[in-house]
Amino acid sequence: MSTLPVLLELGPLPVGLTQRLQAHYRLHALWQEPDRAAFLTQHAGQFAGAVTMSRYGCPADVMACVAGRVVACFGTGYEGLDLAAAQQHHVHVSTTPDVLNDCVADLAFGLILATARRLCAADRYVHAGEWPKANYGLAHRVSGKRLGIVGLGRIGRVVAKRSQGFDMPVRYHGRHAQADVSYGYEADLRALAEWADFLVVTCPGGEATRGLINAQVLEALGSEGFLINVSRGSVIDEAALLDAVQHQRIGGVGLDVYQHEPHIPEALLNNPRVVALPHIAASTHETRAAMEALVADNLASFFATGRVLTPPLTP
Repeated sequence: MSTLPVLLELGPLPVGLTQRLQAHYRLHALWQEPDRAAFLTQHAGQFAGAVTMSRYGCPADVMACVAGRVVACFGTGYEGLDLAAAQQHHVHVSTTPDVLNDCVADLAFGLILATARRLCAADRYVHAGEWPKANYGLAHRVSGKRLGIVGLGRIGRVVAKRSQGFDMPVRYHGRHAQADVSYGYEADLRALAEWADFLVVTCPGGEATRGLINAQVLEALGSEGFLINVSRGSVIDEAALLDAVQHQRIGGVGLDVYQHEPHIPEALLNNPRVVALPHIAASTHETRAAMEALVADNLASFFATGRVLTPPLTP
């Protein structure tokens, strides 16, 4: 009989993380239980903790089941983690911040370049054999253009740093101005969108930011502006975005996240104004390994000291 601590697994985990955890714990797949609610009630208090991903979250009934223990989340998004229930049941929660900042910021700039220069459409043009028939059309320059950032947090700051190589003036919008940066602060999101050539969304998800990029913001960004989202799909009013794309009231859209992943509205597909990626901002070998290690380190820290290393930084 194994004496390893048993962790609830809320959904399928990356292979590398599963292998890393199985060296120290036994994993019980909650997602395979036919009657999840009954299982949690029956086995409350019997697990050393739980492990999840941002896409699965961790609801109140799981927090109650692992009361006084730990929930380790693979990912930075905490909107799906019931933190109020965690506090009520004295559950220590961890996420995996910082280790993915560079890769997410790199992808944001990849989307900026891909949308403005129409790189994906140009690639399809070549592969379709169209180049010998006619030269490809003109696109838009990136260097020197105005960059607006929605949410100057850990990732937003790295995006701003990347912009220096493109000589882009930067302004940002958030809950408040930040004293330790030189970028201009814009309290009015519509004013920022009206000023910006590129509006990059890097703020957290959750109810506080749901639909933040609405029809008025998209109208202010206008037919020459580009919207880039590497945060959460919920931050954008998807119906308003579809309307802007269909009526060509926006210059271009670069998306890595969506409201109902992995389902993407048909209107966003096969449109030369849209670059749509399958939520891959942190999907590099280097970042994946660092995130897996941080999940394991948070669990090890809890079992050694009673505290996790990287709890979610909530507003």
